[in-house]
Amino acid sequence: MPLSAGTRLGPYEILAPIGKGGMGEVYRAKDTKLKREVALKVLPDAFANDPERMARFQREAEVLASLNHPNIAQIYGIEERALVMELVEGETLKGPLPVETALEYARQVASALEAAHEKGITHRDLKPANIMVTPAGAIKVLDFGLAAVASDTPAEDGATVTMSPTRAGMILGTAAYMSPEQARGQVMDKRADIWAYGVVLWEMLTGRQMFTGATVTDVLAAVLTKEPDLEAVPEKVRRLLGACLEKDPQRRLRHVGDAWRLLEEPPQGMALPHSKLPWMAVAAVAVLVAAAGWWYATRPAPPRPLIRLSAEISPDTPLAAPTGGGGMLALSPDGARLALTLRDADGRVRLHTRLLNENQVTPLAGTENAYFPFFSPDGAWIGFFADGKLKKISVEGGAAVPLCDASPGRGGSWGDDGNIIAALSPFGGLSRVPSSGGTPVPVTKLNTGESRHTWPQVLPGSQMVLFTASTQVGGLLDNASIEVVSLKTGERKTVQRGGFFARYLPTSDGGGHLVYLHQSTLFAVPFDTGRLALAGVPAPIVEDVSSNTVAGGLYALAEASSRPGTLVYLAGRGQAGSPISWLDNGGKTEPLQATPGVYRTPRFSPDGKRLAFSMTGGQGEDIWVKDLDRDTPSRLSFLAGLNRWPVWTPDGKNIVFFSQNPAAPGSYWIRSDGSGEAQRLTDGKFGEFPYSFSPDGKRLAFSASGNGGSLDIFTAPIEGDPGHTRLGKPELFLGTPFNEEFPAFSPDGRWLAYGSNESGTSEIYVRPFPGPGGRWQISTGGGTLPLWSRDGRELLFETADRRVMAVSYAAKGDSFAAGKPRVWSETRLQALVGYTSNYDLAPDGKRLAAMLDVASGGRPPTHLTFLLNFSDELRRRAPAGK
Repeated sequence: MPLSAGTRLGPYEILAPIGKGGMGEVYRAKDTKLKREVALKVLPDAFANDPERMARFQREAEVLASLNHPNIAQIYGIEERALVMELVEGETLKGPLPVETALEYARQVASALEAAHEKGITHRDLKPANIMVTPAGAIKVLDFGLAAVASDTPAEDGATVTMSPTRAGMILGTAAYMSPEQARGQVMDKRADIWAYGVVLWEMLTGRQMFTGATVTDVLAAVLTKEPDLEAVPEKVRRLLGACLEKDPQRRLRHVGDAWRLLEEPPQGMALPHSKLPWMAVAAVAVLVAAAGWWYATRPAPPRPLIRLSAEISPDTPLAAPTGGGGMLALSPDGARLALTLRDADGRVRLHTRLLNENQVTPLAGTENAYFPFFSPDGAWIGFFADGKLKKISVEGGAAVPLCDASPGRGGSWGDDGNIIAALSPFGGLSRVPSSGGTPVPVTKLNTGESRHTWPQVLPGSQMVLFTASTQVGGLLDNASIEVVSLKTGERKTVQRGGFFARYLPTSDGGGHLVYLHQSTLFAVPFDTGRLALAGVPAPIVEDVSSNTVAGGLYALAEASSRPGTLVYLAGRGQAGSPISWLDNGGKTEPLQATPGVYRTPRFSPDGKRLAFSMTGGQGEDIWVKDLDRDTPSRLSFLAGLNRWPVWTPDGKNIVFFSQNPAAPGSYWIRSDGSGEAQRLTDGKFGEFPYSFSPDGKRLAFSASGNGGSLDIFTAPIEGDPGHTRLGKPELFLGTPFNEEFPAFSPDGRWLAYGSNESGTSEIYVRPFPGPGGRWQISTGGGTLPLWSRDGRELLFETADRRVMAVSYAAKGDSFAAGKPRVWSETRLQALVGYTSNYDLAPDGKRLAAMLDVASGGRPPTHLTFLLNFSDELRRRAPAGK
């Protein structure tokens, strides 16, 4: 049924019908996100309900959308069952026209065809009805290549014959403009477009159709038998039309770009007349011609329309980062290749690449647990972080090369001077590392009140680095500042306050824009790299760009100035967070901490009457304790910065937590009822993450950087009296080149469950405590965050797809026997961000306190949005000096 005004298709609102064609109804619509009008071609039911045809249509439309030319009406993308296109105002091409006007229009059509043919795309249905003349006199060729994807669409007007994929025996196009080989159903190529181009030019000059007939059969017979009447057109175009309208494609003009030579060059054997101008006049003309050529070559290119595409990466390999990891995507500088971290079917996160003109992703072996990928300037290498190291790997595959320790990294950028600038830890400044590997050299130091420098970008010339400076590690990032540092002098300058994850995008005119995030919106502002200052007013460009405190902005830009720019991003609402809910194993949920927020690490008191958690606020992140009977939360910590990882002592009287207080980082001990001051247990240099107490309360288990930068497991005794508690000397329990984390004491204190990525993905293992002894793998296909039930019967953990699993076990002597993991709940939890936890098991073992994945319905992300010609869009939306 026709769509009425006001109907919505995704972000597009129907305004009015435009017309009807072989591929469905066309409507004028409003893009409510980008605030512009578009044309929507809504596909017929018979087409949209055919999965095979829709899949081919999606693939072909992605290729067609790559046509960026001022004389080609752009395809912006596909939304549901509609093709989103540039809305072209004007009238369809009609003749007769004055010869010079016809030749100017023909020149523009030829330019469009040449651009498409160079990409291997043919129009297949060129005719006056598919050529629009705008009020400004510009030509726009419509429906480029759609005949190739509209297979088996029935004819509606008697003139268009059956459409089908290009192969022998099938007839394509509109009869009056078909080439003889099309009319015969033979295999065709770009020379069929050149034939149609000649027919259209003849019609522009004469005002009549070249081939007519009472039926389609009569028209096709005329195409095959009738010779074109070239006497009906001016003599100056006969050579051109004769070359285009050769019935034998072998003798026809092969390249439409050569058409104008047939107008400008004399026939073979005719000499050019000798110039009779004086030498001075000839020289003057030469100078003028050279100047005109210089102006033509250096004039600003006409702006290209923004093209929006939604692409599915792969339904079986969603975007993912390992626990504690961050960014998941990067674009090569030329915009031709995408690097992504995806979770494969075996549960492991690996680096993958995809050429944008292809439809498949390729995994890179040896990149397990990769995160924060970034390209070398020539696009031949990808830098990334994994397993406590900064590494690089060729885009063609091969061995991953370790460059230095990094635990865990927070972004890197590869300069054209052969050095990499990277944030090698989640807290601290930036460092310089040779791209061949070596000892890191500090580049930035934290100013007073700062907690970290992250997400660097080396600016062109490798003299300056753009980065984000944060004062609130665990808080929202909208109060961060965007800084530039000189690699020569170390001097810093703040270029924007109230933004994060900034990127500079140079343009071919020598300028450029600064792009950054604020409240899930991507802003852009012209940026003067000479003065290191903004050259305009920031303007919102794209809404709903996903971000978080670890990954920053989940978007990437192609940074080559010679390209029109490409932006790819993951849509989402950024750091909105979700409430804490009760969840039972039947999937039933109830509010526990109903106010939405950024919560982390919920932990029940031993008696189950209180819940501790960390919550992000205006000044950072603090520990709160909620009395579940009274339904009242109370703030427990009052330290600046990030305060996280609350762990109850077995008697419920105290809580240990970790603080990244810039003035005094480390682990703290505080009474759970809020009385007394927090006591500092460590100096923070160890970077520990507390996880559990032994049942007698005498020993704390935690993970910290140990073996070459990877996380190891330590335990430390609790010493001193209640008023003067201190943490004794840490003792290594398990240290390997891999990450060991989340050590959980069993209820009887005889076993320690933990996570390790020694197999290439995070799995749950159990070892006897204090050891030595055996080792038993509990999870298969990925596992993290182990929790023991208080009754000593089950061990819970979280899977890679964020479901909770349970394993029954039996322990006797030195032997531990685990059963087969079963699903405790199919409800998926909120995605983990950094080293944190999103659930805890109540003491009765019947319910969880959990943050649920409500935003995406529990589905991991598999779609990305691409914006092509992004540089031109920035010049339109955020012009310099305004």
